[in-house]
Amino acid sequence: KKVEALRDLSLNITPGEVFGFLGPNGAGKSTTIKILMGLIRPSSGEAHLFGVSCADPRARKKVGFLPENPAFYDFLTAREYLRFVGESFAMTAAAIGTESERVLDLLDLTAAAGRPMRGYSKGMIQRLGIAQTLLHDPALYILDEPMSGLDPRARVLFKKQLAGLKQQGVTVFFSSHVLADVEEMADTMAVLHNSQIYFSGAPDEFKQTYGGDNVEQAYMNCIDK
Repeated sequence: KKVEALRDLSLNITPGEVFGFLGPNGAGKSTTIKILMGLIRPSSGEAHLFGVSCADPRARKKVGFLPENPAFYDFLTAREYLRFVGESFAMTAAAIGTESERVLDLLDLTAAAGRPMRGYSKGMIQRLGIAQTLLHDPALYILDEPMSGLDPRARVLFKKQLAGLKQQGVTVFFSSHVLADVEEMADTMAVLHNSQIYFSGAPDEFKQTYGGDNVEQAYMNCIDK
């Protein structure tokens, strides 16, 4: 039986903005991200990154991607995995070494970087997933539930890093079930429900449109409408 995962989806994300993508489980958020990353093809319509079709691998040269459930080669150490990622993006050995130590330090992983990943906790794997998105200094970050499994300290580290990216004018597209995070960090947002967009705009506009003192209240009003 065929499932219509997305219907009439239209999104235009401005360079330099932080875009929050909301919606209940099964709404189509991860399907959207998989289309953007070229992992699946839409049955109709087109998706582009930097003006290049998402079907073309060149569209992803400047993208840092974190899937919802990252799964790495767990026999590798964090440093070995980051070297693999850096070589995939044609970074020099010197740049890989420098940037690996930088991102490991940012995500508080230096002490564990020489151990095989099979001994890492879920939160450590998630932090390594964030680290590998930062490694090659991308112009666009596509992050599917980036704070899933993070402890309070790691959440603070991630938010601090996201604030830094925002100041640099980097574009960030992230999905989340934590509505307060979207309200705090996103310049613009969209709500995907029943396979289609219910709202797209700024968080303040969302609250004005659907009522409520915060995004959480407005979100419940939106999807229950």
